[in-house]
Amino acid sequence: MEQKYECRIRYDKNIDGKMKKVTEAYLVDALSYTEAEARIIKEQCQYIGGEYQITNIKRAKYAELFPSQLDSDDRWYNCKIHIMLLDEAKGVEKKVAQMLLVQASSVETAIKYLNEGMKGTLSDYVIVAVSESAIVDFYPYTPDSVIVKSIEE
Repeated sequence: MEQKYECRIRYDKNIDGKMKKVTEAYLVDALSYTEAEARIIKEQCQYIGGEYQITNIKRAKYAELFPSQLDSDDRWYNCKIHIMLLDEAKGVEKKVAQMLLVQASSVETAIKYLNEGMKGTLSDYVIVAVSESAIVDFYPYTPDSVIVKSIEE
């Protein structure tokens, strides 16, 4: 079962004709921290010329991701929701907090995509907060993204 890992990579980026050190966050599907590091290096080495450093890798705590197919949806938004669950034994309603990640062009669009993605949910939910995430891109698992090394290497 794949997990989602947030990887931070620091490198020199050309901004307005000047080279500046930047740290960017990316999300990858991986089975372990080691695979997450290998995947982010494989994905980013084609865009980075020069030195880079992986500064942090941590397990992401997103319950669900809602990626978009539109080019105009170029930002990721953290969406905190409370799902209302009924505790039948006690007869009370509980709020269970969950974090979701939605790709959209604005907060309003993120809320729209979130509501569309949650349509099939049987439980009621309340959107508590929506904020822009530091995540630049998401690299989902694909069979050709598997990094395999032979024993001879």
